[in-house]
Amino acid sequence: MQSAELFAGCGGLALGMSRAGFRHQHMAEFDRDAVATVLHNKTKGVEHVRDWPMGLQDVREIDWKKLTSLDLVSGGPPCQPFGIGGKKQGQDDHRDMWPEAIRAVREAMPRSFLFENVRNLAGPRFRPYLEWIISHLERPGLIRRPGESHAAHRARLVASKGRKEFQVVWQLVNAADFGAAQIRHRVLIFGIRSDLDVLPSHMTPTHSRDRLLWEQYVTGEYWTRHGLKKGRAPILQQDRARVERLKQAGVAPSGAPWVTVRDALKGLGEPNGKHNHVLQVGARVYPGHTGSPLDLPAKALKAGDHGVPGGENMMVRDDGSVRYFTTREAARLVGLPDEYEFPRSWTESMRQLGNAVPAPLGAAAGGWLAAKLGGGNAIGGLAPARRAA
Repeated sequence: MQSAELFAGCGGLALGMSRAGFRHQHMAEFDRDAVATVLHNKTKGVEHVRDWPMGLQDVREIDWKKLTSLDLVSGGPPCQPFGIGGKKQGQDDHRDMWPEAIRAVREAMPRSFLFENVRNLAGPRFRPYLEWIISHLERPGLIRRPGESHAAHRARLVASKGRKEFQVVWQLVNAADFGAAQIRHRVLIFGIRSDLDVLPSHMTPTHSRDRLLWEQYVTGEYWTRHGLKKGRAPILQQDRARVERLKQAGVAPSGAPWVTVRDALKGLGEPNGKHNHVLQVGARVYPGHTGSPLDLPAKALKAGDHGVPGGENMMVRDDGSVRYFTTREAARLVGLPDEYEFPRSWTESMRQLGNAVPAPLGAAAGGWLAAKLGGGNAIGGLAPARRAA
């Protein structure tokens, strides 16, 4: 299946999509350091990455009409305009690239698309803009007029009597529910071209906290798996009632357990100074920054303010002490293979990893779309995309 990705960053989403069977025909990223990271791993011959046509490019310069027969366009437009921190200028921020994502869909007319962003985009402040994004993605050919407000444009889009060009659905997801070792809440927007007569639906989680609690505090197999004494960690107060319900039910919850920090880092050992596994000193606990316990998925990695990662980019060790995650550990939490290296400083690498979409979430979303398109998880087997009439 042929795809293109914009706002590719250091490659988390792209790797997930590659694992789901998509072959990238074009990749664009504006950040030089992120591009350098991908090209470094392309030169190393890392699986999937070695085939990526990655380039330093402003998406505003891409002529998407030249990229025909795409099964997918994917990407994560910059989230800073909509994040919890910062000035929250949304569509008035010069970094808002949602219009460019919509232009890519309009010009390339792929069979499908997938975009992701911070969950704050679905909050009260930016919900009207999200509704405009959805309505415009449904009818990307109905372009906003000069001077027309987003509200007026959306009203015109909704009132349009023509057939929607894309069937679109969005949902809030937690990356941990799809196999990522991070509790990372995101908005996913899926679209499938209407002429394919396929209706998108919400993804179903594959992993759960309940299954993790079952294996930790009912059967104890989680501790056995790690060679630790059963029940070595006390049940968190907020989980006590859930554990009691699980015990009373007596049946293991379906699906897989959440992937914990301990799971993700198994076998890596303490920092040894090699392969990005280098100790960074200075970690400390302060209000709002308490680190990630080993026996839960990590708190969301953060890109940090002014280039300095926040205190959440650290683990709480078994003895209660804290230290920063090494670049290698953070890469594992994003779902990148150990051979995937970051050639820049720890601060810059953590910035890229804090902005990255966890690869397991990308793989789950890509596999979901591939199945909807009839391609399963296998590469190929699909007819070339047809442009909408």
